[in-house]
Amino acid sequence: MSFPPTLKQLRYLVALHRTNHFGKAADACHVTQSTLSAGLQELENLLGTQLVERTKRSVMFTALGEEVVRRALVILNDVDDLTDMAAAAKDPLKGIVRLGIIPTIAPFLLPKIMPEIRNALPDLELHLREDKSAELCELIKTGELDLVLFALPFACGDVAEMPLFHDPFLVAFPAGEGPENGINSTELDESRLMLLEEGHCLREHALEACQLLGRGARRELSGTSLNTIVQMVAAGHGITLLPGMAVEAGLAEGAGVHVVPFKDMVPTRTIGLIWRKTNPRAKTFEALGNVIKKVMHHHGENLACAS
Repeated sequence: MSFPPTLKQLRYLVALHRTNHFGKAADACHVTQSTLSAGLQELENLLGTQLVERTKRSVMFTALGEEVVRRALVILNDVDDLTDMAAAAKDPLKGIVRLGIIPTIAPFLLPKIMPEIRNALPDLELHLREDKSAELCELIKTGELDLVLFALPFACGDVAEMPLFHDPFLVAFPAGEGPENGINSTELDESRLMLLEEGHCLREHALEACQLLGRGARRELSGTSLNTIVQMVAAGHGITLLPGMAVEAGLAEGAGVHVVPFKDMVPTRTIGLIWRKTNPRAKTFEALGNVIKKVMHHHGENLACAS
C-alpha cells in the first residue's frame, strides 16, 4: 500500500522551487538542510520519479517536478484557506494578516494608516512585507501573503480587487524651473522625463499616464527609488512624475525641486487591495480596506476615494 505525500513534503518542494537553493529553502521551512533533502528524497521515492535534478551549483526541476509544484501550490493554498475559514468563522476581525506593500506606497501611506488600523481593528495583527509588485504577486499565489496593497491595475492572475483611492501624479522640476501654479499636459517636455527603473509598477503607471497625455519618457535615465529620482531632478538631469501621496508626505520638501500639479487632465494611479479569490477571509480584508478608505478620505483633498 502506497502512502500519499505529506503536506510537509509538499511545502519543502514548493520552498525549494521558490528559492532555487537547498539552504534557503531549509531556512524558509525552519528545518536543517539535511532534513529538507531527506524529505524531498522521500517524496521522490513515494512518487517513483525524479522531481529535482541536483548538481553542486544549481537546482533544476524536471518537467514532472514543475507540474507537481503547480499542483502542490493548489493543495497547500486550499489547506491554508480551510484553516483560515475556520478562524474567520469565529471572529473575522481577529488574527494575523500577512500584508504585502510596494515601496512606492509603504513609506508614505503606512504612517497614516497604521495608527487608525490599530484603533479600529485592535485584534487584527498585521505582518508587513515590502517588495516589488511582481514578487508580492508571486507570494500571493503561493499563499505566503494574504493580501497586497497595490497600485492598480496589475496583472496578478485570478485575484479579487478592492480599489481604495486615487493617487494623482504631479510634475517635479529642478528648483527655479517650471510654472508657478501648475502645468497643462501639452506643456510636459517628454525629452526630459525620467522614471523609475524597470520592475517598479509606478514606472508602468507613469508611462500609461504619459501615453494618456500623449507623451513619452526618457528610458535611458532611470532611478532605483523615488528618492534617487528626486535627487536626479534636483541636480538638473530632467523632470519626473511623482505620486501625490509621496509629495503630501514631504518627499520633495527641502530637496531642491519644484513640484506643480496638472491644470487640465490629471493622471492618477489607483491604490487598492488584492487577495486570492479562494481566500475565505474576504470580510476581514474588506474591513481593513474600509479603514484605509476612511483614513485617506479624511486625510487630504487631493486623494479621492475609489468607488
